[in-house]
Amino acid sequence: MNTSEVAKLLGVSASTIQRWVKLMELPMERNERGHYHFNSEDIELLKTIHEQLQNGRLLQDLSPVIEKKRVRKGAVKLGEKETAMERLVTKVSELEISLNSKADSVTSYQILQHRREIDDLQNHVTLLALELERLQIQIKEMNTPPQLDKPLVLNDSKVKRKKKNIVSSLFGF
Repeated sequence: MNTSEVAKLLGVSASTIQRWVKLMELPMERNERGHYHFNSEDIELLKTIHEQLQNGRLLQDLSPVIEKKRVRKGAVKLGEKETAMERLVTKVSELEISLNSKADSVTSYQILQHRREIDDLQNHVTLLALELERLQIQIKEMNTPPQLDKPLVLNDSKVKRKKKNIVSSLFGF
């Protein structure tokens, strides 16, 4: 029987039955979901507890009087649960592998994108460096003073002079 059925049989609530089991540390069987499962011996023990409480005894006074039963372990069906558990573990492993693969591909894509961005930035830096060099040359040319015309050098630094006739030299023409 489950907790609700025993509670109805004794005329108490299901939480009262659970409280008795916990406070008195009664070793009751549990099913695969963790719910209490009561056999006929357990029900007789709970009836005795209920009667003593009805006669005015306190729950704290009952716990040393009641002998503790040996601990029983619940039976669990392994066949169906093992295959379901194996399928679940296999599915989780597949999902982890898939997740790791996806994370690796996303990371690789991001690395490639960053590499392209870095290459573009390096090209821009190179172009800016060339432009800066060109502008510095222009500024240098603008700041240098213009050179005066170089003297004319004719025929091995000999300047030819025009001969003046005598009349023009006398009168200063």
